[in-house]
Amino acid sequence: MVDLINTGLALLTIVLGGFGLIAPRYTAEVLDLTPSGSTMGLSELRASAGGLFVAMGLVCLWTGAPWAYGMLGVAYAGAAIGRLTSIVLDKPPMPKAFVWFLFEAIPAAWLIATVH
Repeated sequence: MVDLINTGLALLTIVLGGFGLIAPRYTAEVLDLTPSGSTMGLSELRASAGGLFVAMGLVCLWTGAPWAYGMLGVAYAGAAIGRLTSIVLDKPPMPKAFVWFLFEAIPAAWLIATVH
């Protein structure tokens, strides 16, 4: 069961990262970001919300190694910490920000807790 859920989380990570990589304008819209003045914002989305997550998910599937899934959990934990910090300091729109927090915190907790 653990392997099935971990594989599903890796696949979901690849799919969502794929949006950032292939469709950064759509990703920016979903995340309430506005690239303006240059295309550097699109470049950042392709890298940080796209390629990074695609690569992490692929390494999990390619190696099947517990450490890879653990590091995917650490990445999700970092995102959840950043999101929680934003909720406290920036007061982003709710419940949208809280839903994104849960989407990051739950996989983080699962992946870190199930490292064997």
